Amino acid sequence: MISDAVSDWALHPQLAADTVPLGDLSLARVLLMQDAHYPWLILVPRRPDARDIIDLTETEQAQLTREIAAASQALRQATSCSKLNVAALGNVVPQLHVHVIARRTDDAAWPRPVWGVVPPLPYEAAARDALTAALRRQLWPEEP
Repeated sequence: MISDAVSDWALHPQLAADTVPLGDLSLARVLLMQDAHYPWLILVPRRPDARDIIDLTETEQAQLTREIAAASQALRQATSCSKLNVAALGNVVPQLHVHVIARRTDDAAWPRPVWGVVPPLPYEAAARDALTAALRRQLWPEEP
């Protein structure tokens, strides 16, 4: 069983500033990166002081893997992307977080990594709302 250390957990301010919250899975908070160049989810395990995947218990590591797969599937369904990039770097933001990025062969950075290629492009409200609704339907199908 996954321990409940959520009460001591807080989202890193940089992640909060750069994203739109979508909701919580069993372990991770799911965020949408505010960059319309690349549909991009970030999963943040709600565990205080977790910096690396090995800071999670084995059960939590397995749960995170399942949640990465669910987020990847939702992003693929919502975007019809060419490729999914999954990474847990943490060099700038030390809080453990996993990037799930939908890539297209015609995106601004293809085939390079997305970081630093072009400045982030804010979503138009209607496009952001449509994407978040599609992702929520995939990730939480039982909710109205």
